[in-house]
Amino acid sequence: MDAIKDRKIRKVREQLTKSFNTILMALASLLLLSPMIWMISTSFKKAIDVFTYPIQWIPTDPVWTNHIKVWTTGDGFAMFYLNSLKISLVLMIGAPLLAAFAAYGFSRIPFKGRDAVFLLYLCLMMIPQQVLFVPKFIMFDWMNIYNTHWALILPGLFTVFGVFMIRQFFMSIPHEISEAAFIDGAGHFRIFFQLFLPLSKPVLATFAIIDFTWTWNDYENALIFLLDKRLFTVPLGMQNFMLEAGVDYNMMMAAATAGVVPLLIVFFLGQKYIIQGFSSSAVKG
Repeated sequence: MDAIKDRKIRKVREQLTKSFNTILMALASLLLLSPMIWMISTSFKKAIDVFTYPIQWIPTDPVWTNHIKVWTTGDGFAMFYLNSLKISLVLMIGAPLLAAFAAYGFSRIPFKGRDAVFLLYLCLMMIPQQVLFVPKFIMFDWMNIYNTHWALILPGLFTVFGVFMIRQFFMSIPHEISEAAFIDGAGHFRIFFQLFLPLSKPVLATFAIIDFTWTWNDYENALIFLLDKRLFTVPLGMQNFMLEAGVDYNMMMAAATAGVVPLLIVFFLGQKYIIQGFSSSAVKG
C-alpha cells in the first residue's frame, strides 16, 4: 500500500511540476511577445490613442486606413517589398546550395591541409562586417555593381556560418554510406546530389530560413551600397517612410507590422525543420 501511495504522490508531483513549467513558459512567451502585440495593436489605433494609459491592447475602434496608407502614400511599400523578396528568395535558394557544396568538400573530400583551411575559414566569422565595408565598396565600384542589387546578392551567397552548420550535419552521416556509393561507381557529384542533399533537407531548410531572416532584416549593407530609392529594400523603405511620417507612431507601427509578415510566414512554414536541423547539425560523427 505504501508503494502505491508513493507512486500516486510522485505522479501528482510530476503533474504539478509540468503544470507549473507550462504556466511559467506561457508567461515568459507572453512577455517576449508583448512588444510585437503592442506594435500590431498600435497599428490599428488613432494617433491620439497610441500612448493612452492604461494600454488598450485591443483597440475599441480599429483604424484600418493606417495599413492602407502604408501601401498607398509616398513611394509605397510594394516596390520595397518586391526588392526585398527578390534578394531574399535568391539568397534563400543560392546560399544553402553553395554552402552545401563547400561543406561536402570539407567533410568528405580529403586533401592536404583541409582542417587548417577550414579553421582559417571559420576565423572569418570573427571579423566584424563593418571592417569589410570599405573593401567591398572599392570592389563593387571596380566591378560596376555598386548601387545595384548584385552588391547585396553576391556577398550574401557565401556564408561561413552556413558552411559550418551544414558541414557538422555531413560529418554525422556515416562514412560507410559514401564508401558504398564509391564502390558502386558513383562520383562525388552523384553522391552529393543523390545522397547527401536528400538527407540534409532539415538542415538546409533551417539555414534557408535563417538566411532569409538575415537578408530581409539587413539594413547596413543596403544603406551603404544602395543609393537609388527604386532599389531600396524594406528596412530602408521603413526608414524613408518614418522620415516622411514624422511622429505618426500608428503609421510607423503599421509599416513595421507589414515588414514582419513575410518573416512570420517563412517561420511558420518551416518551423518543423528548425529544431531538427539544429539538433542534427550539432551532432558530430
